Amino acid sequence: MSTPLKQQGFSLLELTLVIIAIGILISATSVGSNLQRSASYQKLASSFVRAWELAYLAHFNGTGIVIRDSSTTPTTKVNQGGAAVCDTELRTAMMAAGVQMPNGRANGYETHYSYLDSNGNPQDSSVCFQNVSWTVNGAAPGVYVQQLKNVMIIDRLTPDLARMLDSMIDGSSDASFGSFRQSTIAAAASPVAAEWSKDNTWQYGSGAATNPPLDESQVDVVTAYWLMNP
Repeated sequence: MSTPLKQQGFSLLELTLVIIAIGILISATSVGSNLQRSASYQKLASSFVRAWELAYLAHFNGTGIVIRDSSTTPTTKVNQGGAAVCDTELRTAMMAAGVQMPNGRANGYETHYSYLDSNGNPQDSSVCFQNVSWTVNGAAPGVYVQQLKNVMIIDRLTPDLARMLDSMIDGSSDASFGSFRQSTIAAAASPVAAEWSKDNTWQYGSGAATNPPLDESQVDVVTAYWLMNP
């Protein structure tokens, strides 16, 4: 008569070690993903956003006027104060001035840049230039006035990317002060220190944060203005 085999199970110690190992692997994957995303954001900042600032300055230094201003009666306003200069119109202006543009997304799409958000979904940011209303300090402390200024418009930025760019350019993240601002409050009549209006828990197009956050959803985006000189 055969003796039945005794079923072997896992001890509590073994199960604990397995759980710890799984936790370490998940943590390492998350850290690696964050580092990879940070490197991607840094590349976007240097090879796209900063590079377009240099292209703007090269246009002004080479032609003596800002983008699409009048060469006979300069106004120092982008497009003489008209609509934003984007995409083909911007590329044409740069090529006419002999200015080398950033590589961007691809040939013919130099004004666009693709990246992945914190959920791994694709985002497509683009730049334009425009003369817009901008809040500046008035004659007395606490008094503000609005003036027309030339800005780079950077759209479709995820909130964490906007905050990173703000910190890089201004030294701190504040959506309403400094030379890098959220477009919706760049010309506030009575500005106060403000956070960027969204964070990465906002689902694209939802208009609000999702609770609980959906880690597979495309992250919502904001538009930033970066003050140019001139």
